[in-house]
Order: sequence, then C-alpha cells, then structure tokens
Amino acid sequence: MDIRKVKKLIELLEESGIAEIEITEGEEAVRISRYPTSAAVATVAPAVAAGPPAPPAAVAAAPAAPPPAAATELPEAPPRGHEIVAPMVGTFYAAPSPDAQPFVKVGDEVQVGDVLCIIEAMKMMNQIESDVAGRVVSIEAENGQPVEFGQVLFVIA
Repeated sequence: MDIRKVKKLIELLEESGIAEIEITEGEEAVRISRYPTSAAVATVAPAVAAGPPAPPAAVAAAPAAPPPAAATELPEAPPRGHEIVAPMVGTFYAAPSPDAQPFVKVGDEVQVGDVLCIIEAMKMMNQIESDVAGRVVSIEAENGQPVEFGQVLFVIA
C-alpha cells in the first residue's frame, strides 16, 4: 500500500474524530487506531508521577482515601442499572427529526433492539439500539450535543 494513502488515512482519522479505521486493498490491509496511543499515555503518566521520592508517600496516602469513596460509589452503580454507552464520537439526537417525538423518554419500557437514539458521525446517521430489555431510568446526553466514545447515553434498569 502506498505510504501517501496511509498518510491520507491518518489525516482523515484526525479530522473526523473516528476512533479506528481499517482498509483492505487486495492482500494488503492497514488498521489505524487511536486506542493504543491513549493507553500508552495513561501508562506513562503514573510512571512519571511515581518517579520522585517524596510524592510516593503522598501518593500512597492518597489512594488510601479513594478506596472508601470508591466502595461507597460501587453500591450506587448496580442499583442504577445497565448503561448504554456511545459506540463512537458524534452528535447525539434523541429523535429522528427536529420536529418528531424522541425515540424514548425516562420511564419508557424498551426491548432488545429498540432504537434509543441516533448518533451522527461524518454525515452518517447511526441508530443506537438497546442491548437489554427494561425501563429507561435516565438519559445522560442532551439532544444536539456532541458525545464521546464510551460516554454513558442511557441507563436502563
């Protein structure tokens, strides 16, 4: 595959906000992803923070405090319900058109496969469907607002 094509794909990835792209041309294939870069940065940051001798004592004291807070938060998560997260970066739309009723409202019953919203990414409208049956407990995104990959959109109990 021509290196110019690979560079162009990288530029498109950066401009579009897509998390990953894979192109196959004959027997050649290229996959470009943003995930390894962000994971490497997250791994490097703690190693740098742990380097100085004085901060490790402070860091050791700090993690002691968060576990009780985390333990307090963990019981809240299960009663909250199943989280439906954004599978891509894009714009969240609660309804099929601006003048239409939203796909779902808080309190609505949904079944597996029911459309919950639309995420527009690169002029493509992607329907986001429920992967569980239950009642919509909360809608975490606002209509017309951008959403990130992995951002919680709905909670279903």
